Amino acid sequence: MLQGTGSDVGKSTLVAGLGRAYVRRGLRVLPFKPQNMANNAAVTADGGEIGRAQALQARACRVPPDRDMNPVLLKPEADRRAQVIVRGDVAGGWDAAGYHRLKPDLLAVVRESFGRLAADADLVLVEGAGSPAEVNLRAGDIANMGFALAEGVPVVLVADIDRGGMLASVVGTMMLLPPEERRLVRGYLVNKFRGDPALLAPAFPIVAAHSGLPCLGTVPWLAAARALPAEDAVVAEAASRGTDAEFRIVVPLLPRIANFDDLDPLRAEPGVSVAFAPPGRPLPPADLIVLPGTKATRADLAFLRGERWDIDIHAHVRQGGAVLGICGGYQMLGRTVADPDGIEGPSGTSAGLGLFDACTTMARRKRLAPVEGRHAASGEPLRGYEMHMGVTEGPALARPFLMVGGRGEGAASADGRILGTYLHGLFAADGFRRAFLAGLGARARAVARYEVEVEAALDAIADGLEQALDLDALLACAGPVTTASR
Repeated sequence: MLQGTGSDVGKSTLVAGLGRAYVRRGLRVLPFKPQNMANNAAVTADGGEIGRAQALQARACRVPPDRDMNPVLLKPEADRRAQVIVRGDVAGGWDAAGYHRLKPDLLAVVRESFGRLAADADLVLVEGAGSPAEVNLRAGDIANMGFALAEGVPVVLVADIDRGGMLASVVGTMMLLPPEERRLVRGYLVNKFRGDPALLAPAFPIVAAHSGLPCLGTVPWLAAARALPAEDAVVAEAASRGTDAEFRIVVPLLPRIANFDDLDPLRAEPGVSVAFAPPGRPLPPADLIVLPGTKATRADLAFLRGERWDIDIHAHVRQGGAVLGICGGYQMLGRTVADPDGIEGPSGTSAGLGLFDACTTMARRKRLAPVEGRHAASGEPLRGYEMHMGVTEGPALARPFLMVGGRGEGAASADGRILGTYLHGLFAADGFRRAFLAGLGARARAVARYEVEVEAALDAIADGLEQALDLDALLACAGPVTTASR
């Protein structure tokens, strides 16, 4: 189990890279994360919902995503409330206090999922969440040491040297753990190191003297990781790019933005820039504004209006600019968004942006399904997935954006400048992506092959780990999980 000395230390990427490396050695490897908190999610073949990072890790391990790989997924709806997904299905919404009372009951679910994966694998790579040193959250913990202790799973700490304070984070983490949890920790990895690893050598005996832990290796900064879909909204903010390319895409950075990795293939396209517009500023000039998915459509629509971005969007449209809404963003483009049962927050109805003659009503049943279809304008094939709780109806849907299973999906204005869809992940299809951009006036450049580039990145990360780490020694840290150790 890889546990971090903090959040965003690179655990997800390491699990993906190690998974690919060990699979290439002939092992059957499966990824597992007991509890994840992210609004970036993926859909399994049977209609379950798991964290996007676990779906990518499954891909790295060359296996299909499975509900058991992420049995508990938290999708924040507000500052103190989250939708809880248990083994792929919506279990309800809880505030922080309510969820902490629920966690002890979820440990059995987590252990069952882990048991099924362990029975079907040579190696299970487990990813923790946040840090085990968050002792204020230790009671009922299922994400870090609570799970590791219950299953007797050996732990390797991951420390991010790029952010500073790496040595103190390792020592401090161990000091805050009780003895029975310290005994599970086999050592630590230094991640995201830039420079000569020899410079770190004097630090290792000092860390060992204070923590008792050996350093199991130093992982360099892996540039190939930039080609992988990002998991966290924090990363999305940091990933904003300039707008000096020929075709400029601007994305309002909504508080509850979800599945923003939809945009990664566009960011990889030559001649195209994608900029996340932060709050407090008007939307910059753009050829295309994308309203992304969101976990709370009405709340983010109110935020958008509070930033006066609605004025910027309408001015952009009057000047001939294009707008694409994906999932929650698609709902915002219509006349109204109604939530009579308070599914995403307080009940009520909000006025939409009025760019489509359509209305959305939130429904309790969540639509989760992998989808294959075609671009209505060009006929180019694509695939993606639906993940939403709303139903959109109205005259605008008579002119669909996509065709799925012989029926129209989404909507397109008569001039093709206002577009909306419920499908996530559609831009990974190279032919469709190029046809979509060409239809909006983007000049054809060098051909980007997004899926090929993701595969190449996973292999490059695995290559980097092979060179930086003793993977045989790391594998030896795992050992079999026996009934006695549980």
